[in-house]
Amino acid sequence: QVQLVESGGGLVQAGGSLRLSCAASGRTFSPNRMAWFRRTPGKEHEFVASINWIGGIPYYADSVKGRFTISRDNAKNTVYLQMNSLKPEDTAVYYCAAAPYYRDVTSPSTYANWGQGTQVTVST
Repeated sequence: QVQLVESGGGLVQAGGSLRLSCAASGRTFSPNRMAWFRRTPGKEHEFVASINWIGGIPYYADSVKGRFTISRDNAKNTVYLQMNSLKPEDTAVYYCAAAPYYRDVTSPSTYANWGQGTQVTVST
């Protein structure tokens, strides 16, 4: 059983930075790719960024391109999301997710394992 645990969320002023971490555990952990999604009340999960586990090639939503950076440390089974130049509209609960196979990387249905989420609040 794969478990994902996010950390690093918090309250930050607009223009500030946060770094989210997602630590994975489980003997069978060998994803095709990892991703970050975010969710606000009343809305569906919104794709933020993904990275393939072996090659480390990232892919970003247009809304965060140039401001967010996804990376991973295979030895630590950890994926990161460095968020810079944060805006109030980035406020959400951020979730990491793991996908066993390559499919549509922006679709939540691609991902089999999810963390519990971490709150990010950006104030004006």
